[in-house]
Amino acid sequence: MSRAQYFVVLHEGQWKITFNGKHYGPYNSQKDAIRASVDAAHKAGKLGDDAQVLIQGTNGLFRTEWTYGHDPYPPRG
Repeated sequence: MSRAQYFVVLHEGQWKITFNGKHYGPYNSQKDAIRASVDAAHKAGKLGDDAQVLIQGTNGLFRTEWTYGHDPYPPRG
């Protein structure tokens, strides 16, 4: 099983999703980028990938926000 990781990042002042080294977006807000990345990760998970969404914090480190098979879909909030 492959791992599909979607990174929500603030890139050049805009919220974007980084996946497989490419940027997607921009999105109007971090929340919009998270929602789009969770939707994409959910689809990847249904196809058999170990899919998760990670968010870059202000310290530059990433934290897991959502993981296929562990967190509810659609996410709350």
